[in-house]
Amino acid sequence: MSYYKIENLEQYFKHYNKSVREPRKFWSKIASENFTWYQESEKIVEFDMAEAKIKWFVDAKVNIVKNCLDRHLSKRGEKTAIIFEPNNPNDSAEHITYNDLYSRVSKMANVLREQGIKKGDRVCIYLPMIPEIAVSVLACARIGAIHSVVFAGFSASAVATRINDSECKMVITSDGGFRGEKTIDLKGIIDEALLNCPSVENVLVVKRTNSSIKMKEGRDQWLQPLTEAASDNCIAEIMDSEDPLFILYTSGSTGKPKGMVHTTAGYMVYTAYSFKNVFNYEENDVFWCTADIGWITGHSYILYGPLLNGATTVMFEGVPTYPDFSRFWEIIEKHKVTQFYTAPTAIRSLAKENLSYVQKYPLKSLKVIGSVGEPINEEAWHWYNDHVGGKRCPLVDTWWQTETGGILISALAFITPTKPTYASLPLPGIQVVLMDEKRNEIEDNQVTGSLCIKFPWPGIARTIWGDHQRYKDTYFSAFPGKYFTGDGALRDEVGYYRITGRVDDVIIVSGHNLGTAPIEDAINEHPAVAESAVVGFPHDVKGNALYGFVILKESGEYRDRANLTKEINQHISDHIGPIAKLDKIQFVSGLPKTRSGKIMRRILRKIAEGDFSNFGDTSTLLNPEIVDEIKEGRL
Repeated sequence: MSYYKIENLEQYFKHYNKSVREPRKFWSKIASENFTWYQESEKIVEFDMAEAKIKWFVDAKVNIVKNCLDRHLSKRGEKTAIIFEPNNPNDSAEHITYNDLYSRVSKMANVLREQGIKKGDRVCIYLPMIPEIAVSVLACARIGAIHSVVFAGFSASAVATRINDSECKMVITSDGGFRGEKTIDLKGIIDEALLNCPSVENVLVVKRTNSSIKMKEGRDQWLQPLTEAASDNCIAEIMDSEDPLFILYTSGSTGKPKGMVHTTAGYMVYTAYSFKNVFNYEENDVFWCTADIGWITGHSYILYGPLLNGATTVMFEGVPTYPDFSRFWEIIEKHKVTQFYTAPTAIRSLAKENLSYVQKYPLKSLKVIGSVGEPINEEAWHWYNDHVGGKRCPLVDTWWQTETGGILISALAFITPTKPTYASLPLPGIQVVLMDEKRNEIEDNQVTGSLCIKFPWPGIARTIWGDHQRYKDTYFSAFPGKYFTGDGALRDEVGYYRITGRVDDVIIVSGHNLGTAPIEDAINEHPAVAESAVVGFPHDVKGNALYGFVILKESGEYRDRANLTKEINQHISDHIGPIAKLDKIQFVSGLPKTRSGKIMRRILRKIAEGDFSNFGDTSTLLNPEIVDEIKEGRL
């Protein structure tokens, strides 16, 4: 029996139990039967959770790009690997076959080698969502260079911080990028960043917007002439299983960004396995994840997961609102997308618009829809399920993190029964436990606790670049012997998990532990509300009280704010109980969000407390101007 593909619910439980009882045998069989190795591992895993030291497929030799590309060429050479959908819908989409991609990656890899990049060197990639970002990532991995993709929306200072932390030797960027109606000066941002980045020797520049830019002699070169002159024959570097594959920085919503290090073999096996099973991918499907490759979701489920499975994956350069609110649905229809994977933030914003935007497209090609990035609230879940999935596509609500490499808890499409707002069951190999405040494992169901994992899985990050002590302190110290996710979770009567939010977003009010996510869900159920965020602030009697920041759908329609405040609190009381009512509700036009869509709650906490002294680094905010607006409106 192959463990790689789960066919039904009974088989899921068999595989899961096998993965817990005999994890070495389980992962050894998956690795051996589904990937190409130069040398297989005899010792599948060794780990010391106390020291946060983990190795998978010990001493195996492999190259992830050979598994993404080379091994598919004989059967799938002319199959489309990547569909590139440009920002402007009037521009033609590009279909890149596996043969084409192999040739382009090999040429790019040779360019990198000619520019002095060798195994172990770090390369910063700061590109828009164009084919060159995929090619650059894979070219780095082919020669053993460590890629560090930085989302092409971060500021110069945020880019410089990341380049300096990992001492990147090269930057790959473009003259600019298109995003909706905007043209973004990416090269100008890199020029500013590199004023303070002594490790960078070369900058390769992709021509995308034909903008007028400055090229620094001796450092900057146009990429296209170099790739045109390069050979498309490039021998892949033989990598050790634990050689670093990439560094990816967390968004910095809780302080200095952490450079999470993922290594080669474990990440390869886990992303491929999770992609295949969560989305029930089949040979002729067309998969579209709307994330940016600057985030872990893009790494794992635009590039590596799909390509390791020989899939066709869509890359979209633009935004869901340009030229209008039907862009996502138009692309699904155009490319006959079968699996669609997006964020609740996008769903909520599109759900605010007229239904005609989605109703004019049949979306009959869709088989599976997915959610990623944060817990999806019930209203958004039903809108997505009803109007996009047509009540016939399973909605996989996936939970995972930059640190985990791949999806850890999710329904498996067509296998696990779904339940609104519940991520459902852990994937095979993921030994989830809930812990109480005394660091004891909670055995019962219908309980809430701190979400931990008590056995390592292949995709787990191995360290924080240059700071293993911080890695150990952050993830392995709160509950010794276990990986602490930082999230709280509720386990229901059948063992399904619902993520209740960051544990540091659990507020103790009058002795009651209140997770902010369920309260926000209740607020968002009100027909007037588009989005909300709840934080705690000190209270003389309760210890802490609750402060809500609420965005309305159409501000002009609900002028009676006092009455609206009462209605929202009644919603909370009805859904959770009177203890969760908000002491203060401030109506705002927006929330401070990082470019990955995370709400920067530390800023909201400080505003709620009336402490405007130091908001910390706001360079990663998508909308820094909103902070002053919220501050001025504080109640």
